[in-house]
Amino acid sequence: MAATDFKDYYAILGVSKTASPEEIKQAFRKLARKFHPDVNPNNKQAEARFKEVNEAYEVLSDPDKRKKYDQFGQYWKQAGEGFPSGGAGVDMGGFDFSQYGNFDEFINELLGRFGGSTPRGGRQSYSYRTSTGAPSGFGGFSDFGFQDAGGGAIQDSEVAIALSFSEAFHGVQKRFSLGNETLDVRIPAGAKPGTRLRVRGKGQVNPMTQQRGDLYLKVELQPHSFFQIEGDNLVCEVAITPDEAALGASIDVPTPDGTVDVKLPAGVRSGQSLRLRGKGWPLAKGGRGDQLVKVAIVPPKELSQQEREYYEKIRAIRTYNPRSHLQQVKL
Repeated sequence: MAATDFKDYYAILGVSKTASPEEIKQAFRKLARKFHPDVNPNNKQAEARFKEVNEAYEVLSDPDKRKKYDQFGQYWKQAGEGFPSGGAGVDMGGFDFSQYGNFDEFINELLGRFGGSTPRGGRQSYSYRTSTGAPSGFGGFSDFGFQDAGGGAIQDSEVAIALSFSEAFHGVQKRFSLGNETLDVRIPAGAKPGTRLRVRGKGQVNPMTQQRGDLYLKVELQPHSFFQIEGDNLVCEVAITPDEAALGASIDVPTPDGTVDVKLPAGVRSGQSLRLRGKGWPLAKGGRGDQLVKVAIVPPKELSQQEREYYEKIRAIRTYNPRSHLQQVKL
C-alpha cells in the first residue's frame, strides 16, 4: 500500500501539526478568500486549491476527525514503508485503518460522503449545491458562497437512493448511514424516478458557520420484469395468440392490486394498448393513474399436426389481405 496519495492537510493550510483550532481557522479563512472562485473566475488552479483548503479545514477543525486523520497518516506512512516498527499490529487507537484501499476511501467515510466504494459497502452518487440551488461543480467538497467572515451559504446535499417498484409504489421506511449518523427516512407511496425528498438539517456543514444544509434524496427506480412507468401510468406488454387477436378473448393481466380479467376485442392489433383505469401509479394528489396494456400478437414457434392442418385451411379460405394497399405504393 503506497502512501503517495495521502494529503497533508497541515501543509495545505500552512500550519504546524500542533496548530490550535484558532490558528487553523485563521489560516483557512485567509486561503479561502484568496482562492475562492468568485475572486478567481475561470481559474482551474485556484478552484483546485479552494477544494483542498475546504477539505483540509473540514477535517482539521473537528477534533474527532483530526484525531483519526492524524492516526491514519501514521498508519499510511508505516504501511508504505512496510511496517518497520511492528507491522500490522501497530497500535492505532483500536481503529482498523487497513479496511481502506486508499486515502479517498478514508476521507469519504470520515466526512460522510455518498460516493465511491467505501468500507461499508455499496456505491452512492453524490453532488453538493449552494443555497442558491446552482450546482457547485466542486465534486463533493465543502463549497460555500463567499461572504464576510462568519457568513457563508448553507450547504445542501443530494444523494441517489435506489428503490424497487414495490417500495416506490407502496412507500417504505429506509435506513442508511450518513457519516456517523444513521437516518430513518419514510419514502411516501408513489415516488417516481427523479423524485426529490427533503430531509431537513442533514446536509453538508458550512465550515465557517458550522450550520448544516438539507439533504435531498433523489429516487432511482430499479427495473421491473413486467411493469414500466410512463408519467402517472403503468405500462406493460402482454402476448396473445393469433386466434385470440382475430376472435377476441378474455385474458388475465397482472396489476399492482392482483390479476384482473381483461376482454380483448375481436380484431385487436399488435401494438394496440388497452386502458385499465385507476390501476396505475399512485398520484401525489390522491388516486391512481391508469395501467396501459400493450398487446403483442405472438404466433406459436411449433405447431402440432392438427394445428398446422387448420392453419393451412384458414390460409386457403382467407379473404383478408393486410398488404393489399401496398400495390399502390410507388417511389
